[in-house]
Amino acid sequence: MQIIHKIHMRRWLLPGLLGLAMCSLVPITYAATIETGFSPEGTALRLVLKTIDTAQQEIRLMGYSFTSPEVVRALVSAKRRGVDVRVVLDWKANTGKNNNASRAAMNLLAGAGIPLRTVSAYKILHDKVIVSDGRHTEVGSFNFSRAADRSNSENVLVVWDDPVTAQKYLNHWTSRWVQGTDWKQTY
Repeated sequence: MQIIHKIHMRRWLLPGLLGLAMCSLVPITYAATIETGFSPEGTALRLVLKTIDTAQQEIRLMGYSFTSPEVVRALVSAKRRGVDVRVVLDWKANTGKNNNASRAAMNLLAGAGIPLRTVSAYKILHDKVIVSDGRHTEVGSFNFSRAADRSNSENVLVVWDDPVTAQKYLNHWTSRWVQGTDWKQTY
C-alpha cells in the first residue's frame, strides 16, 4: 500500500510542481483603465485634479507652462496630507521676467516644502506628465495653466493601475529631475 502511495505521489507531485514553476514565468498582467478629458470643455482639468487628489504616497509632475492655481492648490493639499510631491518644470517657460504667474505658482510650491527643479538642457521641456503612486500616469497636451483649461483645445489621458507604464514615465521623469536645478523661493 505504501509503495502504491509513493508511486501515486510521484505521478502527480512532479508535474504539479513543474506546472507551478512554469506559472511563475508567465508575466503578470494588469487591468488598466483609461480615462480621457478635454478642454475647454472642463474635463481635462478635472482629470488632472483627480490624478493629484487620489494620490496616497507619491506624485511626480513634469510640465512646460505652470500657472494653474487649481493645480497648485491640489499639489499643496497632497503635500499636507503626507504625499511625497516633486515637480520638474521647463526653465525658460517659467522663470523669465514676464512670467510672474509661473514664478508665483512655483514660489507657493517651494513655500509649502515641495521640491521643485527647472530644466534648461533642452530648447523646451515640453513634457506634461503626472505619475502618481507608481501606478497611475496622466499625459496629454494639457499644460498646467489657466489658458489650457479655459482657452485652448487640449487633451488629457490617464492610465489607471498600470505600474509598467507608470515606471516608464517615472524613469523619464527621473532623467529630467537629475538634470534640473533646485528652485528657491524668490520672495
